[in-house]
Amino acid sequence: MKPRVIVIVGPTASGKTSTSIEIAKELNGEIISADSMQIYKEMNIGTAKPSMEEREGITHYLMDIISPDELYNVTMYKKMAEKAIEEILAKDKLPIIVGGTGLYISTLINGIEFSEVKEDPEYRKEMQVLAESKGPNYLHDMLREVDPIAADNIDMNNVRRVIRALEIYKVTGKTKTQLDEESVKETKYDYMVYGIETPREKLYERINLRVDKMLEEGLIEEVKSLLEKYELSKTALQGLGYKEVKAYLEEQITYDEMVEILKMETRRYAKRQLTWFRRESQIKWCSLDEITERILEDYKK
Repeated sequence: MKPRVIVIVGPTASGKTSTSIEIAKELNGEIISADSMQIYKEMNIGTAKPSMEEREGITHYLMDIISPDELYNVTMYKKMAEKAIEEILAKDKLPIIVGGTGLYISTLINGIEFSEVKEDPEYRKEMQVLAESKGPNYLHDMLREVDPIAADNIDMNNVRRVIRALEIYKVTGKTKTQLDEESVKETKYDYMVYGIETPREKLYERINLRVDKMLEEGLIEEVKSLLEKYELSKTALQGLGYKEVKAYLEEQITYDEMVEILKMETRRYAKRQLTWFRRESQIKWCSLDEITERILEDYKK
């Protein structure tokens, strides 16, 4: 029998945090974040990081672990997440993985072991110049020609990841998708994976309310403070809210434009998250109202 691990996924603002805390209280669990932005210290409001009060005494792992000026990647995440799983199991508690970063989740539940692909600094510089001169869509089209699946999974504006996928193809002669498929291994744990399904209109309403709440809680002040203290890493600046507020602070857009863009980009991000998760056949989809009961029933069986 492999140790059981519960995984709760879904798009942003779907209710993952409250669900995971409820499950943790019911089943003597501890929570491991699978959110590529909540790993950063001092990035709290824009990442919707639960406060200590909201965590209700439940221990959370992989939150506030690195500085916003540091780079972080999925290989680092997998090592840390599996270490956290072992720590929780050693306490005779239930590990509960919660998040919306599809790549992090897929890496764990599919047992993906990444092969080291050497970097090509000159090629990266060349691609960066192309992105700056012809736009990120030009690079994204290049990726689509060689690896359409990777292109579907990587946002056009995430130039760093687009360049890395192109670099992998240049260095190895294989696409990122091929390497990912070859890297799937036997998993060490029995992952019970659940997704929160929300009607689109309801989800968009929750997203709009979340953005309004973030701004009320001081998102602009948070970004201003971060920009004064750090040279934010490219990874950190990918976080929703941070690049939009930065553009507003630099007077590239108005306040109203910032709010509109942030809500629109968050909705687009939620759509991409769902597209990613729909490819994972092992996810059991439930509504927010029924997911807690479903998990408890399945676990007790």
